[in-house]
Amino acid sequence: MDLIDIFLHDTTWGLVVEIIIRCCVMFLLILIFLKLSGKRGIRQLSIFEIAIILSLGSAAGDPMFIDDAPIAQAFVVMCTIIILYRLVTWAMMKSKKIEIFLEGKPLCIVENGLMVTQDMRKEKYSHDEFFAEMRQQSVEHLGQIKVALLETDGCLSILFYGKDETKWGLPIFPNHYKKSKNLDSDVFYSCMYCGMTQRLIHLDHECPRCKGKDWAESLNTAHIN
Repeated sequence: MDLIDIFLHDTTWGLVVEIIIRCCVMFLLILIFLKLSGKRGIRQLSIFEIAIILSLGSAAGDPMFIDDAPIAQAFVVMCTIIILYRLVTWAMMKSKKIEIFLEGKPLCIVENGLMVTQDMRKEKYSHDEFFAEMRQQSVEHLGQIKVALLETDGCLSILFYGKDETKWGLPIFPNHYKKSKNLDSDVFYSCMYCGMTQRLIHLDHECPRCKGKDWAESLNTAHIN
């Protein structure tokens, strides 16, 4: 098989025009059905909503370029998906258990300046991901945070301490998030795994919260909006 066959095969100008028409029709249908389903921004999509979009995309894909896949059949499939979406949405409004099963529930990631490690493990949320989200919201260390929630759509919601309430906390920027090598008895140190903050007698002290033994020098700068 030569390159012409790989790229063109039995493609004709008539087929090209047909594909263009099919793509325009299916693209318009996707926009209409997503509008009917009440889609929000892509950043705010839940797993359930992503499943709906993937289903719509799968139903719309074949009729765009396969000549024996009628648009009418894809239309029926898309109508069925939207009806199912509406039924499941109604069921979630009626039953909290169904809503939690499909959408999940917010998880507390930080509370009173300390990481809630058991919830992070449930969500398989790594420190690197968490710190990246924090840094994007101008967080310098965990002592600035009263509560941080991982929402069902994957966004992180943060409630900050006031300027006078800021605590000593674990730094999250790479230039400060590093294991201390020299002990200073006048400095606070934070566990690099859970954020537990205290003064230390020695640097190999075991964290009372998570049993970790790696400590970083704490910060207590206030959050700047």
